[in-house]
Amino acid sequence: MTKLSAASAALSAAFFALPAKAQDAAEPFLGDLPIIGVPQPGGTGFQPAVTSLAEDIHWLDSFLLVIITIITLFVTGLLAWVVFRYRREANDKPADFTHNSPLEVTWTVVPIIILVAIGAFSLPVLFDQQRIPEGDVVVKVSGFQWAWNYEYPDEDISFDSYMIGADTGNMLTEESRAQLIEAGYSEDHFRLATDTSIVVPVGKTIVMQVTATDVIHSWTIPSFGVKQDGIPGRLAQLWFRPEQEGVYFGQCSELCGISHAYMPITVKVVSEEKYAEWLEMMKSDDPLLTW
Repeated sequence: MTKLSAASAALSAAFFALPAKAQDAAEPFLGDLPIIGVPQPGGTGFQPAVTSLAEDIHWLDSFLLVIITIITLFVTGLLAWVVFRYRREANDKPADFTHNSPLEVTWTVVPIIILVAIGAFSLPVLFDQQRIPEGDVVVKVSGFQWAWNYEYPDEDISFDSYMIGADTGNMLTEESRAQLIEAGYSEDHFRLATDTSIVVPVGKTIVMQVTATDVIHSWTIPSFGVKQDGIPGRLAQLWFRPEQEGVYFGQCSELCGISHAYMPITVKVVSEEKYAEWLEMMKSDDPLLTW
């Protein structure tokens, strides 16, 4: 083996060994939680909405789909009618007029009305996302290549969250299978599940402070209807209020390097009693191993 090959092998081993400590202490399931927010093979729709923000986004999408469908059908029908009505066989002598003022006013005013209607319904949805309420639970999340650090500043809790299998070269091996099973997941959740996860109480307002330590990352949970870029040197915020207990998955949504695809997010929404129990465990001497 050449010196260059040996150095490359050592570097690769060191890289994949970084998250090993966290992976060895894979977080067990917090009770019998249903896995709700998960992508489906061949799925074309949204994941289930469990916050008011996500419900508003789903409604707005359906509203815009109706408008777009009506416009598409109208334009397609108009084109078909013009092609048929003014074909050469039926209209061998073309018209010689140069303009039609009522028609021009109509095709200017109608789109303005449509755009105003879209804005009237979409802007409140956007403003609701950007008005950050006072949080019952505050969590600071820092993205780094290629995992997340979570900090509960009011509880003096901090931990890293790596994809299960990150220490095996991002491959589904017997070791990563065992880690998935130990954490309460199946093989279907590989590259979605993490060794540790955010835990939040159901029905409470959660405020996330989002940043990054190296390059731009993006923290998102589709079922919550939230997405926020984490930018080094800046602190952004998002909020959500989950209404259903369960496990929800997300992914880093900003291209951040070679292992961008292996930077998942796991959020577990639990009862207030379970949340209090989790906090107590996390504050113990060896929280990951005792929970």
